[in-house]
Amino acid sequence: MAKAYMGVRLQRLREERGISQVALAKALDISPSYLNQIEHNQRPLTVPILLRINAQFGVDVQLFSDDKEAGLIADVRDVLAEVGGGAGTETISMAELRSLASNMPAVARAVVELHRRNRSLTERADSFAARLGDGHKLASFALPGTHDEVRDYFNQRLNHVAELDEAAEAIFADSALTIGDAATRLAQRLNTRHGVRLQIAASNDRIDDSALAKRAYDPETRTLRLPDHLRPGQQAFQMAVQLAQLEIGELLDSLITHAKFTSDESRRLARIGLANYFAGALVMPYAAFLQSAEELAYDIERLSNRFGVGFEAVCHRLSTLQRPGMPGLPFFFVRVDRAGNVSKRHSAADFHFSRIGGTCPLWIVYEAFSQPERVLTQTAVMPDGRSYLWLARQVVSGPVGYGRPQKTFAIGLGCDLRHAHRLIYSRGLDLSDPAAATPIGTGCKVCERQRCPQRAAPSLLEH
Repeated sequence: MAKAYMGVRLQRLREERGISQVALAKALDISPSYLNQIEHNQRPLTVPILLRINAQFGVDVQLFSDDKEAGLIADVRDVLAEVGGGAGTETISMAELRSLASNMPAVARAVVELHRRNRSLTERADSFAARLGDGHKLASFALPGTHDEVRDYFNQRLNHVAELDEAAEAIFADSALTIGDAATRLAQRLNTRHGVRLQIAASNDRIDDSALAKRAYDPETRTLRLPDHLRPGQQAFQMAVQLAQLEIGELLDSLITHAKFTSDESRRLARIGLANYFAGALVMPYAAFLQSAEELAYDIERLSNRFGVGFEAVCHRLSTLQRPGMPGLPFFFVRVDRAGNVSKRHSAADFHFSRIGGTCPLWIVYEAFSQPERVLTQTAVMPDGRSYLWLARQVVSGPVGYGRPQKTFAIGLGCDLRHAHRLIYSRGLDLSDPAAATPIGTGCKVCERQRCPQRAAPSLLEH
């Protein structure tokens, strides 16, 4: 742990607990003057004192961790770059941004959230204006920004929802599920406990479009219809999603209520995301999956084969393994299409996905489309000097058969370079040579690499 000057966070802890500086100093077995110096950033918060805080108050040490600080700094920097830049605008230094994120993270997150809401309202107004101007009938649509709000919820939890993991492990044991072959038992549980009948729709049957051709549930007939192109592991996943709605609905409601989402659309999307998280946790239970991941050096294709699920499902599950006391590697997960649209992005660490202006074309994830079926690797360095190992592969899903439309995406999974030696994908790579890393950024509009050969737009960071 580097020297951590986090006095404001310590003051906030005192305020929340309603205790005086003298009382806290006594509880931590230090002098009031020493505590006063820590709170005013004249002395760092040391590991021994941090451990005493944890022992006395049961506070998660992540509260005083700087693991997420880089991402928060980048978020605030993006926001200020987009709203500033005019004549007479005062430049805000990196030192000031770092101080804000380190000492007052709640204020920094509030700035980002205010910007998100303002952009959401602006986009909504533009959408209404465009529809009225074209003479089209107004239709209901998801508010812009709701996806960002739900993503932020998962990312602030390091993409780990302990309550759902625990519920999934309990049901896994109660149903006597088998690793890699959960579909049969899940179908039995749905039928015996909930009277739900499973129907596999033949290829020439129509699947309800609202279920995105994966799952359609009729509550009146209590019939769960799945398309026949799903593999057994995919069928198990969809059955687990339905099981979440039937068995842990109160837990889902509680999580959503405590998250304090700002709109019904955000709450709806969050419920879908939480149900999907539970499904992944049920088909790939935490302890067994983590043990297998470590045993197989995080070989995604072998994990896919062992648990009977697809490449994307394994990558997503790997990004959720942040149980206190039993963590996996902190991964970043992303899914993009050929046009560069990011449809999924989760981070269990501090990699920053830009909110402005797309992503970087030098990122290996886009190369995956030109080399299907291959797992590609890349060591990459960001403008702030942080280095990462990325791997990417194209995935295809949807109905099987000539002329039937399918969906094509590229999946990216990354981790800090200091963890790379634990992955099978690092074999043959020179992890110690800085020159071997590809310089990438978070997107042209917020990247300061002015001489980049792939620059597509001027940087908002220029003055």
